[in-house]
Amino acid sequence: MSEVTYAIPNALCFTIEGTTLATGLPRTTIYELIGSGKLDARKVGRRTIITGESLRQYLEALPPANIRASKIVKVA
Repeated sequence: MSEVTYAIPNALCFTIEGTTLATGLPRTTIYELIGSGKLDARKVGRRTIITGESLRQYLEALPPANIRASKIVKVA
């Protein structure tokens, strides 16, 4: 079973792998966000964890998606 089977909305922390599974973002993006200070990462031994609060704050600060419906093509 994978580390994150279900999204846990109130999780205290996520590993890097757990963060990628919960968000769909690739590992490199997660590390870039940590490096830029946009995600709060902590070390527990050799393991890096992302605080759940930091992840929620980052996601809530993102701009809303502006997706517009285009012409729908019907296939007969």
